[in-house]
Amino acid sequence: MNSLPKTVQFLENGIQNGLHRGAQLALSQQGKLIASIAVGNAATERAMTPETLNLWLSSTKPITAVLLAQLHEKNLLSWSDPVSRFLPEFAQKGKEPITLWNLLTHTGGFRGADAMWNPEPWDKIIDRICSTPLEPRWVIGEKAGYHISGSWFILGEIVQRITQRPFQEYVREELFLPLAMNDCWIGMEEKEYQAYESLRGELFVTENSPTILHPHFNSLEAWLFCRPASNGRGPMQQLLHFYEMLHHHGTFQGKTILQPQTVDDLTRRHRVGMFDHSFRQNIDWGLGFIHDSKENEGGHLVYGFGPHATCETIGHSGSQSSSAYLDRSHGLAVAWFCNGMPGEVLHQKRARDLNACIYEDLGLK
Repeated sequence: MNSLPKTVQFLENGIQNGLHRGAQLALSQQGKLIASIAVGNAATERAMTPETLNLWLSSTKPITAVLLAQLHEKNLLSWSDPVSRFLPEFAQKGKEPITLWNLLTHTGGFRGADAMWNPEPWDKIIDRICSTPLEPRWVIGEKAGYHISGSWFILGEIVQRITQRPFQEYVREELFLPLAMNDCWIGMEEKEYQAYESLRGELFVTENSPTILHPHFNSLEAWLFCRPASNGRGPMQQLLHFYEMLHHHGTFQGKTILQPQTVDDLTRRHRVGMFDHSFRQNIDWGLGFIHDSKENEGGHLVYGFGPHATCETIGHSGSQSSSAYLDRSHGLAVAWFCNGMPGEVLHQKRARDLNACIYEDLGLK
């Protein structure tokens, strides 16, 4: 496998400079694994390994989108369906016209329901989101603003109501296990949490000195709770399988996860040239996937895929921590995680430079 010298040195420099304590990276080209790297520590006194389970945060979102796409293939939903077809209680306070397409393209306009961390029971979260009003002067479908979590709980609830199965069970059985993502979870039982004791990675806040454990994301409660937008956990080498499946037009190791036309529809540009009122940039979006849009912003896209990624790159990144994407022009799938949150400015530079090192090591500059 490729040793990626520039990339490894960059990650190790980040440890020495206090940006993170450890990192995990995996990449493949044309479906062939060419690097799986782990450096530094995964936890306070435990080394990072390729098998360590790490938190994906918002890199989880495309997983949920693919579950909806599977249901779309079975004619159980349409992208133009109003959310109220599945959750009648959602149709209140101006949100009545919102469709699944609006949720997946972040054009729904109820960001007041978002919360980075909320320990409420699932049903109470759904009730709170349904009672959240549409934002003032929001034109549904014509104005864009990234939703951190609220719309994705609604998508997860739709999966549950259609399938009559818990979301965390459905994603395991219908997506993670068929993709050989055997150590990946969006919410787990306590017995699994205990079984992974030696493989549980931690997330640190490195913005100030001294470095501290993140106050929420490392707890037992956080590991067990199902958050369809942000609580995916697993080795990055296994998250890579998800993007290899997309590279192979919906198949993985002979198993069909999606039909090719569904992959094309899911990952094409649905939202084009719209200003995102959360990120404060023009960002193009598929159904749950960010498109490389740096040409809109002079080459400096927040949570983008680096200076060398082509316009055919799709994926998603997690807050100050992770990124996973597929550059279809090169057949390149990448998934990486850094376990320190150093603040937005330092992380954005870290992400751009790390992605640049990957391409340069591969001779794809």
